[in-house]
Amino acid sequence: MRIAIYPGTFDPFHNGHQDIALRAARLFDRLIVAVYEYPGKDVLFSTQERLEIAQRAVAPFPNIDVELFSGLAVEYAKARKACALVRGLRAISDFEYEFEIAHMNRRLNPEVEAVFLMTSLPYAFLRSSIVKEIAKLGGSLEGLVPDDVGEALRREYEARARAGGLPTSNLVP
Repeated sequence: MRIAIYPGTFDPFHNGHQDIALRAARLFDRLIVAVYEYPGKDVLFSTQERLEIAQRAVAPFPNIDVELFSGLAVEYAKARKACALVRGLRAISDFEYEFEIAHMNRRLNPEVEAVFLMTSLPYAFLRSSIVKEIAKLGGSLEGLVPDDVGEALRREYEARARAGGLPTSNLVP
């Protein structure tokens, strides 16, 4: 069985992530969307929320699982007996970063391949930070995230607004 890992923070899981996951799932017998437990950056959603959001987004696809991981992705891949780490590429800047990581991963474990999928054109501009900014400022998330992700973003920003962190007039209805 050929297993691949698609690692990321997924804060939140958006349609670009889903696109990469579905396309990678066609290339491998099993794909594990690996949600990183301890990102070195601030996240909007808790680890458990990010896990559940990703699970709902890929639930209809029987050969995709979602799991939590910590530590090095290449070590997690080895532990799960995966042959590849899947990454999406949007632009040259993504390539430069992923190129360096892929070579370091190869140094750490030459048996795990890096597999890069070009982001589908409708999602070439999409990143989680942009999705969060649009949601925070009350913009439409239609076509950017699965419906339940949009709802989770709306709830989170409403809660923050009630707590005094955001103006309520800009929230997504």
